[in-house]
Amino acid sequence: MTATARGLLQATTRELAPDPQANPFVPLVERGEAPPQALARLALEQQWVIPADRRAFQHLAERADPASAAFFTALATGEELAARHLTAFARACGATEEHSRAHVPLAGCQAYPAYVSWLALNAAPADVVLALTANFSTWGDYCARIAAALRTHYGFGDDACAFFDFFAEPAPDLDDRATAAVQAALDAGALSTGLAHTYGTLLQKFESMFWQAVGQPARNL
Repeated sequence: MTATARGLLQATTRELAPDPQANPFVPLVERGEAPPQALARLALEQQWVIPADRRAFQHLAERADPASAAFFTALATGEELAARHLTAFARACGATEEHSRAHVPLAGCQAYPAYVSWLALNAAPADVVLALTANFSTWGDYCARIAAALRTHYGFGDDACAFFDFFAEPAPDLDDRATAAVQAALDAGALSTGLAHTYGTLLQKFESMFWQAVGQPARNL
């Protein structure tokens, strides 16, 4: 039975793979052409995203069946760890605590966590498991490419890259939790693949909006 859930997760991830042109920012970093201010903006925007997603995942865990709750609890824990790594990246980019306090987040960047919060309030948790898992594949790939480019072109060390390394690393335990959650929902007849696909499609669009906003022409932090 597990193969059924795993196959669905893999198929959904393939179907929702973004257009290569949807993210203009990561290639810019890979060429070493993203200005330091843009990297700092990325850090400052993530300082808003990470805690918002953590709280959304905690709420989803509270609403979910045991299998899905285990998945969302693991995600919330991961966001806590990522927040610690983010501080080092922000510092390496020159984004100080004063910058953090003064930064006005970009709507295009915060549309993604706003939608995750909407899902936490309105969507069936198992459907969100399927949608998020498809999106995480894209996010992990972006993080791996950024981490490599930061080392190659910007001279960032391991501490400064740890935020991206964290999300780029394979997470077999999380994959197993996602598979178990989707399988439990399938067995219970409680999974709406159509809605999950819609949620995943919107997540990918908001992901694209995030990167386009981060890479916009220079502005004050």
